[in-house]
Amino acid sequence: MNKDRVEGKVKDIAGRVERQAGEWTNDPEKQVKGAAKQAEGKVQNAWGKAKDAADRPKEPQSVPKEENEEEESVDRRRSNG
Repeated sequence: MNKDRVEGKVKDIAGRVERQAGEWTNDPEKQVKGAAKQAEGKVQNAWGKAKDAADRPKEPQSVPKEENEEEESVDRRRSNG
């Protein structure tokens, strides 16, 4: 977990709190500011997740054999048998 993910989550939660407080007090300006902060936090958190995924080592993927290769190996076994 990197710095962007942590800061993004904090902004997201702070924005939720501010937006909810705006709803309780019927303050549309506070609601808008909270929603904007929440969105900013979500974007920053997503950016951090993307950076983490890019830094993670890739696992080798198995490559399936093609049908021709399988048939050839069966033919070789039959001829050697």
